[in-house]
Amino acid sequence: MKRVYVGIDVAKDSFEMAVHSSSERWHFSNDERGVGKAVTCLRDMAPKLVVLEATGGYEFPLVTALAAAKLPVAVVNPRQVRDFAKSTGKLAKTDILDAQVLAHFGQGVNPEPRPIPDDKAKELNDILARRRQLVEMVAAEKNRLHTASEVVKGDVREHIAWLKQRLADLDKDLRCRIKESPIWREKDNLLRSVPGVGPVTSATILAELPELGTLNRRQIATLVGVAPLNRDSGTLRGKRTIWGGRAAVRAALYMATLAATRRNPVIRNFYNRLLAAGKLKKVALTACMRKLLTILSAIVKHRTHWSYAPSPLLGPCH
Repeated sequence: MKRVYVGIDVAKDSFEMAVHSSSERWHFSNDERGVGKAVTCLRDMAPKLVVLEATGGYEFPLVTALAAAKLPVAVVNPRQVRDFAKSTGKLAKTDILDAQVLAHFGQGVNPEPRPIPDDKAKELNDILARRRQLVEMVAAEKNRLHTASEVVKGDVREHIAWLKQRLADLDKDLRCRIKESPIWREKDNLLRSVPGVGPVTSATILAELPELGTLNRRQIATLVGVAPLNRDSGTLRGKRTIWGGRAAVRAALYMATLAATRRNPVIRNFYNRLLAAGKLKKVALTACMRKLLTILSAIVKHRTHWSYAPSPLLGPCH
């Protein structure tokens, strides 16, 4: 039986669908009617995999419908797809060409279908995105305050106070939403039992890393973007670097790790050992991010709260 790989390029108002090694093309409106037609069409195809890019939310209704129809779907990083297109000599970019590239990417790379967040997780993710925007606006207004004239300084200060109040309101909303869900509440309690992990880090992981606890340490580190990747060519041995992955999770994990190097005895001791061995602070901190992520994954997997004492379930890293 022929394996069918489908690529879908999603825009705000419509999406294009293509099948690898086929001239067939489809155009659908990005609304309830169009999504329904696409799902019916794909059910008849019985594809091996449907590949879409993460487009900042435009893809979510379609991905949700595909998952509900039990169709294998993978939402992939746009940069990874673009690099793949360049490597195959496909430099032109249109909606239908992008759909073809996504289908080819699915056939060539065969990314693993990942579980997607439910509607509540999407709402939580949107709140977190808005929170990041407010934090950036507060920082921008504080920078303006340094150079503002006396005429506008009062207005800038009032705006900063209003933004901080909105941040407080959003944080309260986050806590309420997490408490409303028994599953989230349990995971939140587990995650926040680890010294260094606060409410924002926990909420970010709940919303944007549903795979936590289901993958091994290498897979979860690669997914987040904290796994060191080779940069070798011939006899040249380049420095291992981290890149890609889920930027929001990585940013939250970075802040949690900074706190953990002071408050978490396991991470603090590990960090100090790396520094004593001559590692750069940035390298040591990245290694601590991986270690903390591994601990969090093990805690969620085994549903075991943090304890400094070694655990037979979590191993020596706990």
